[in-house]
Amino acid sequence: MKFVWRIVDLVVGGIFIYAGAIKALDPAQFANDIDNYKILPWTISVGLAFYLPWLEMLCGLALVFRLFYRGAFAILIALISIFLVATIAAKLRGLDITCGCFGHASQHWNFSAHLAVDLAILAALLALWLSTRAVPARGSDR
Repeated sequence: MKFVWRIVDLVVGGIFIYAGAIKALDPAQFANDIDNYKILPWTISVGLAFYLPWLEMLCGLALVFRLFYRGAFAILIALISIFLVATIAAKLRGLDITCGCFGHASQHWNFSAHLAVDLAILAALLALWLSTRAVPARGSDR
């Protein structure tokens, strides 16, 4: 069973590495994507557009290499949860937006597709976290 969880580690870590890299390559577009939610001021959207992709990539690498593993889980679970709440709030306010999560690849997804992908990622993160709670990770988490 450890082998299966390791594959899930690699897949989820890879998703965040890819998503972060796509956003880091075009921070102006990502700032616009954040601003489309109409929750934060533009200056904060720009700051997040430069910061969040690197945080996602760093946490994805932490999952892949199992360094600072629990910290990476905490950050990624918080990020995906905040994003889910923001997406649902935007939909309830009648905003028709693309999330920008995976660059142009996710540009034509509808709300249901975005929600399904995000919930699947959250479920995978929670399952991994629960499956590894008793396993000591390398790094300074413990």
